[in-house]
Amino acid sequence: MLKLLKYLKPFAISLIVVIVLFFVQSLAELYLPTLMSDIINNGVVKNDTNYIMNIGKIMILVAAGDAVCVIVANLIGSKIAVGLGRNLRDILFKKAEKFSLHEFDKVGTASMITRTTNDITQVQQVLVMIMRMMISAPLMGIGGIIMAVHKDAKLSILFAIVIPFLLAVIVVFLLKGLPYFRIMQQKLDKLNLVTREGLTGIRVIRAFNRINSEKKRFNEANIDIRDTGLTVNRIMAGLMPIMMFTLSATQIAVVWFGGLRIDSGHMQVGDMMAFIQYAMQIMFSFLMMAIMFVMIPRAEASAVRINEVLEMEPEIVDEKETKDAEVNKRGYVEFKDVTFSYPGAEQPAISNISFSAEPGEVTAIIGGTGSGKSTLLNLIPRFYDVINGSVLVDGIDVREMSQERLRAKIGFVPQKAVLFTGSINDNIKYGKSDASTEEIEKAAEVAQASDFISNMKEGFDSVIAQGGNNVSGGQKQRLSIARALVRRPEIYVFDDSFSALDFKTDAKLRAALKGETKESTVIIVAQRVSTVMDADRIIVLDEGKIEGIGNHKELLNTCDVYHEIVYSQLSEEELA
Repeated sequence: MLKLLKYLKPFAISLIVVIVLFFVQSLAELYLPTLMSDIINNGVVKNDTNYIMNIGKIMILVAAGDAVCVIVANLIGSKIAVGLGRNLRDILFKKAEKFSLHEFDKVGTASMITRTTNDITQVQQVLVMIMRMMISAPLMGIGGIIMAVHKDAKLSILFAIVIPFLLAVIVVFLLKGLPYFRIMQQKLDKLNLVTREGLTGIRVIRAFNRINSEKKRFNEANIDIRDTGLTVNRIMAGLMPIMMFTLSATQIAVVWFGGLRIDSGHMQVGDMMAFIQYAMQIMFSFLMMAIMFVMIPRAEASAVRINEVLEMEPEIVDEKETKDAEVNKRGYVEFKDVTFSYPGAEQPAISNISFSAEPGEVTAIIGGTGSGKSTLLNLIPRFYDVINGSVLVDGIDVREMSQERLRAKIGFVPQKAVLFTGSINDNIKYGKSDASTEEIEKAAEVAQASDFISNMKEGFDSVIAQGGNNVSGGQKQRLSIARALVRRPEIYVFDDSFSALDFKTDAKLRAALKGETKESTVIIVAQRVSTVMDADRIIVLDEGKIEGIGNHKELLNTCDVYHEIVYSQLSEEELA
């Protein structure tokens, strides 16, 4: 929790104002019992009406000032807490944008969502309570003890018994409850994960009649978090009754022993009334701290989880001094003896990969499942960093180029087509924010998306639902391709981006691409032989290694793996 205090720097002045206001409010509340004591001792006992009226006016002014301080302090405090929550969400989101795919896998999407929403809300709420209670409570407690001792030192001995007892009770409950608050947030992660999978995978769940099993899975996660919550509440439920009992017992003891001291002439009635008020203030300050100690552990657990993300250093960062591409090169891609392994993997995903791709050429990559095709493509935009060797774009190692400049050169179409909530127009413009209407329509036409877009009620203004659930897989792929085309990049990277297209659309799309990408480098990963047959260069991967490089005819005669793939998909007549 303390580590997050540095993010309060923008609110330093407001925070000081809040502290001053609560300080003034505490002084006002400590002063009121003394005024009441003076009214009773010097006004009521002596029947001095003028004195009572004068002190009464001062009490009204002090009480009014107290109220104003509380209202203003709470208003500013709430703004500080909300502002901190906004800033933390902004920082977390920007931090996540810098993460490599490995960091995303490490944290998990569901956990990242929980940390950005629920965890920050927990910290935000406890900050409001801290500013309201943790500033005034110690001041009221310490000030109340000083004023109580001033009124009657012997009667104040009661606090020497009560206060250590209260502190011991708070510590015991805190130690018992703290581990469960951490567990609560982990259980919430699990619940979010199950919920997210259940909602995003609803089609698969229904297709396999797994609705009941998913309900069971959700209920288990839901019951798990409920049981943990009940355990925490059972522990903390005993704290308030003990605090309230102690408060009541202290009041009774003060009245009892205070009455004896009045009877013996060692104390005045007004002083005992003030002492009771100070005792109440002391007890309530400890009550407020007890409430805080119930809230702080869960916020502390949330703060730890937020800090885990904030302190996580991205593996992929720009060099302090980046290099620009060579002037005479545009769209050149070269792999030099590249080896890459995923964290924790026993064997490299790809080993000793070397090839080059030039503008005006189509380089196709084909191979069996798990042969490393997508891994190879992910190294070009530097989603991962190579372990050995180097990936060069325009003659510069991608690690020496800024990520922004590198990715500006690339039009990337991922294996799983991703669309965003908004119109078709917005989704295509995602590739180029200032794209004109003509550019958008041209990109859609080349991507063979114009026909189905024109058939939609609002054309390019038609709304895409979350995740693109209101369009087919093939339509999603074509819109993703259009998004890359409108960018007009130096390098096109298609990661199995034609798999959902029928053979006719696939052929028309590839024919249209030839005219559109003449000056660019095109790298295609595909499972279909028909998609790669016309490529200038075909790279055959098997178990992460290159088994052959050449055109279709050359590989049929020289590469057994390619020969096997071709004859598993095409007949002799189709090859003839």
